[in-house]
Amino acid sequence: MEYVQERVTTLHDLTGETPTAPTDRATVVVPMTEREYAGLAPDRVLTELERVDPGQVVVPLRAPADRVVDFHDWLADFDLSLSVLWCNGPRLESLLDDHCLDGEFGKGRDVWLGLGQALDSEFVVVHDADTKSYSRTDVARLLFPLAHGHDFAKGYYARVENDRLYGRLFRLFFAPLVRALSQGRDAPVLRYLESFRYALAGEFAATADLVERFRPQRSWGLEVGTLGDAFDYAGFEGTAQVDLGTYEHDHRAVSGPTGLSDMSRHVGAALFRVVGESDVDPEYDTLPDRYREAARSLVRSYELDAAFNGLAYDRADELEQVETYVDAIEPPGTDRRLPAWTDAPLSPERVAEAAAADLEAVR
Repeated sequence: MEYVQERVTTLHDLTGETPTAPTDRATVVVPMTEREYAGLAPDRVLTELERVDPGQVVVPLRAPADRVVDFHDWLADFDLSLSVLWCNGPRLESLLDDHCLDGEFGKGRDVWLGLGQALDSEFVVVHDADTKSYSRTDVARLLFPLAHGHDFAKGYYARVENDRLYGRLFRLFFAPLVRALSQGRDAPVLRYLESFRYALAGEFAATADLVERFRPQRSWGLEVGTLGDAFDYAGFEGTAQVDLGTYEHDHRAVSGPTGLSDMSRHVGAALFRVVGESDVDPEYDTLPDRYREAARSLVRSYELDAAFNGLAYDRADELEQVETYVDAIEPPGTDRRLPAWTDAPLSPERVAEAAAADLEAVR
């Protein structure tokens, strides 16, 4: 147990208390895909949310037409003020296409659509639905700093399961890459990114004023892009991170179309875009070697930490993953971020109308 403060306000779980927080003034956005249907983890999340009773729950849902009705009806069984936004229905897809907002889709796009439905709340909480250890206290913990003057709160937690360390994309890619970018520099944006104990956590809360300014990445770069927007709007003084304990959820393979290597490309592109907008030159010609050096140093530290706690640790496998992630170190390419809702060419109301019509058409 410790109480060290980072450069952003860091709230620790020292007593197990559930803080008093304005849950009734908050919308909770929980993105889901067809794989979450009637699963044990999402069932736990929604059951815990019933005990929170937030002002509203929005589920941006990406699923095929033949699964949507069953999914909607399953969600309706929970005692929540819950609305389902079908993110890939034909009318909504056509509406987005008409406004040049269609194209690549993924978690970031789904969350962006869900955030639009939450702007009438004072606060917004976003978290994943595949968390096996989810607790109803998470919402209150994330909201607490917002009720005390902060604009943005990020969750952090330990990723230890099955007697081994997880959180590989953060440990082996993001953290050493930011460390490598910081070498010889004193850039505020890099100091900000280094402040987060789990920068790739999907759990965060923000004021509606900040949420409507988010420019989300369409896919796996969502979390890093969110930090970039929070840095611009909230800065160090308006940002907090909150201890959510230990998290357990599904793990991904390193390879494959939805594996960690693919995710690293999205995360890397988002990171390079964020630092580039703050005039940080990554110096791509030397960055891979600087990243390798930083990652190998961290691997030595992880190995010792694992041994200290009696955890299994495969050093060779971790170093192999580092070499895989080197391929993600490249310029970010075309900016395909979605616009802030303050600048979007359509309204959240039109999105809701199209999604509702899509759902009605398949019922």
